[in-house]
Amino acid sequence: MTDYVGYIRVSTAEQGRSGLGLEAQQEVIQRFLKEGDRLLVPTYVEVESGKRSDRPQLTKALNHARLTGATLLVAKLDRLARNTRFLLTIVDSGVDSIFCDLPNLPAGPVGRFMLTQMAAVAELEAGLISQRTKAALQAAKARGTKLGGFRGSKVDPSKGLEARKGAAEAFKARVRVAIDQIKAGGVGSLNGVAAALNAQGVRTRRGGAWSAVQVARVISAG
Repeated sequence: MTDYVGYIRVSTAEQGRSGLGLEAQQEVIQRFLKEGDRLLVPTYVEVESGKRSDRPQLTKALNHARLTGATLLVAKLDRLARNTRFLLTIVDSGVDSIFCDLPNLPAGPVGRFMLTQMAAVAELEAGLISQRTKAALQAAKARGTKLGGFRGSKVDPSKGLEARKGAAEAFKARVRVAIDQIKAGGVGSLNGVAAALNAQGVRTRRGGAWSAVQVARVISAG
């Protein structure tokens, strides 16, 4: 018996609004489940615009899986197998993951190792593309073509590190995210939030069920 957190993705906002592709992926996840398995609520749906590389729903799904000890169940990997950031996000999370359209990829350390190799190949492909692009730009410059200047920006690697000062604080931070999501869904009372956490399979740091008092402590600690 295994607990799963479901993750579904569609590539455009139009598909997200119309549900095109969502029902098929939900059906794939349901078919994957075996007797005794449990799919925790909610299933996280990512709508990709093509202009953004961040995946907030994946972050939420991984947070849910870490809180509950569940396995991330991805309905559709396909072209994401060539997305380095997506793969490394899953590898670095330490969460066991299974992909419905890649059933031979095992869970656990072996599966994470294979994902790392896939990410390495994706990074190599990106590097080769960049190398060819630079060569083409140099050739264009040699022919007298005027090229635009660099308009990128440097990323500050220190952002977000200050919040990770201990296992207890990290746990509280993840729970606060889950609580915020529950409250955003219309649950206002502490008892209601506690019930929703328990329904999602989230346990306290000591592995117990949530109460209104414990929820209040996490909120006040924020």
